[in-house]
Amino acid sequence: MTLNPQQLRRLGTVAVFFCISLIASCTSPPVREPAIDPDKARAEIARRIAPTVKNRESWAIDIFAAFEALSVRPTSENICAVIAVTEQESTFQASPPVPGLPAIARREIDARAARYKIPKFLVDAALSVESPNGKSYRERIEKVGTEAELSDIFADFIGMVPLGERLFGSFNPVRTGGPMQVSITYAEQHARQKRYPYPMSGSVRDEVFSRRGGMYFGIAHLLDYPVSYPGMVFRFADFNAGHYASRNAAFQDAVSKLSKTKLALDGDLLIGGSNEPSQTERAVRSLAGEIDMDNRAIRRDLELGGEQSFEDSELFKRVFALADQRLKGSVPRALVPSIRLESPKITRKLTTGWFAGRVDDRYQKCLARGRAS
Repeated sequence: MTLNPQQLRRLGTVAVFFCISLIASCTSPPVREPAIDPDKARAEIARRIAPTVKNRESWAIDIFAAFEALSVRPTSENICAVIAVTEQESTFQASPPVPGLPAIARREIDARAARYKIPKFLVDAALSVESPNGKSYRERIEKVGTEAELSDIFADFIGMVPLGERLFGSFNPVRTGGPMQVSITYAEQHARQKRYPYPMSGSVRDEVFSRRGGMYFGIAHLLDYPVSYPGMVFRFADFNAGHYASRNAAFQDAVSKLSKTKLALDGDLLIGGSNEPSQTERAVRSLAGEIDMDNRAIRRDLELGGEQSFEDSELFKRVFALADQRLKGSVPRALVPSIRLESPKITRKLTTGWFAGRVDDRYQKCLARGRAS
């Protein structure tokens, strides 16, 4: 078809406008989030902390500093999530007292002595040794009130007493600490991967037991990883059970229903440090024909269980597509894991679900405080 001059002019005009709009769309600056006013952000954090907490402004300074260092925006949701976990774990104390800690410490020592078949009289003799502060280790343990103090005692004991090295080696049995009760192993790993924003005169362990370090590493563990959860309660469960435990528990639930295999919904897809297939992996293998994946491909994708990229894997997508189809609806992509909490400090039958629920209650109250004011 031959176009007349008028049609050609119209076509040219349309082409010009199309090119202009295309160029404009390519050169337009990306939409930026509004700038953060540090003073307003700190004031907002302090306002949302319960009025019964002492030094709210100081806590707000450390919380905002952690947000800035980790590039976490101080939204009401993020602020209240941090406040809720801190309330639950320590009621805003940098090194909270632990009831019955002397007895807990002695049980830990006796348990490890029994494991290494060390006679009780040798343990008693080691604890009678005078420590660097002039008191015996037994005296210090009998008076200990916080995990920070106990951690220092064990560090002295390991370094000064020959039996301490045999009992504990480089392993300090105080494994969590600080106002958010963050794992010290996690804090040490995070500090190796990202620059710690404060000067350190001591160790990462020492920083965890400070307000600034405890909040920084606790906030990192709670918020410094990407998720696609429909609610903050799943982050609270992950804080207790490990990153992506809630997503992985939902995956296990889908696999369990498809394979008609009873699985522990604990978020652990593989057996750590082993090539042996876990119960979850065995159940997934029973679906191999339906999801068109062999054992090697299944294993490869399950090894992504500690990363967000697991959600983009063929295994994840095919299992959930099959579950949605067979169960006639969208099955949950996140579930609070079913885990019994085990710790020398815990004397009741508690679960990850209990922890997540308690923290979520505090979170909702914090959000309500903000709306009310």
